[in-house]
Amino acid sequence: MTRKRAGFVALIGEPNAGKSTLLNRMVGAKISIVTHKVQTTRARIRGVAIEGDSQIVFVDTPGLFRPRRRLDRAMVAAAWTGAADADVVVLMVEAHRGITKGVKAILDGLRERAQGRTVALAINKIDRVEAPALLLLTKELNDLYPFVETFLISAEKGHGVEDLRRWLAEVMPEGEWLYPEDQIADLPLRMIAAELTREKLTLRLHQELPYQLTVETEGWEDRKDGSVRIDQVIYVARDGHKGIILGKKGETIKAVSQSARAEIGEFLDRTVHLFLQVKVRPNWLNESERYTEMGLDFSDGNA
Repeated sequence: MTRKRAGFVALIGEPNAGKSTLLNRMVGAKISIVTHKVQTTRARIRGVAIEGDSQIVFVDTPGLFRPRRRLDRAMVAAAWTGAADADVVVLMVEAHRGITKGVKAILDGLRERAQGRTVALAINKIDRVEAPALLLLTKELNDLYPFVETFLISAEKGHGVEDLRRWLAEVMPEGEWLYPEDQIADLPLRMIAAELTREKLTLRLHQELPYQLTVETEGWEDRKDGSVRIDQVIYVARDGHKGIILGKKGETIKAVSQSARAEIGEFLDRTVHLFLQVKVRPNWLNESERYTEMGLDFSDGNA
């Protein structure tokens, strides 16, 4: 009988090394962004990939760089925390940039913080350099740090990514999956998108905001050009609430839509086409399916 495997992978590297592109390629169309933490020591989960009987959970690691401001220091600390807590660390280096000061600093950090960790090297954007230079860079990096494996990839074009994913699946620790299989579906993204829109409604309406409203993502269409169309419905309990949300000549709903579209687009790192509707549903607070959409247990409402 095949044993299940599951573990955490931290993708680290300088800013713009291609971590997000690789993550999207790894996870594919079924990307899942979840906002809760498995343990307080874990970094925020970015995505979950399934390869055979293995579940590969990628942790969020901001690009590593020389910090100057307090925010910068916090981001770098978060990146190293994600790396330290992961089962496998993958260092991404841009082939055409080679061994920069930033890469050297990261290697120093690995020596200091990754003792005993499984660390692999992924040289990205290999299509930008000639083979001899690529082989030399591979040798130089492996001379500087004892990587367990080296992968030559193009995250953007997909070259070598499958080999890396299969290897990650093989080295994940044996154990039950950390998330249900449907966690890789787009439901969590739908919920987060709805929450971002609800937040914009709260910020826009302030004291006028009727508390008896909810936002649901009813449609999610991934388009060939990389953008996404999102259709959402704002449910309210009374006709008067609908007028407040629409605003004079529709100005309020337009402003909320623009603000939410920008934030959802930034979160997803893609172009978003957002369409909002407002519907009156007097008894939505007593409908079990509304609770399910929000990830709540309807029976808990009786307590």
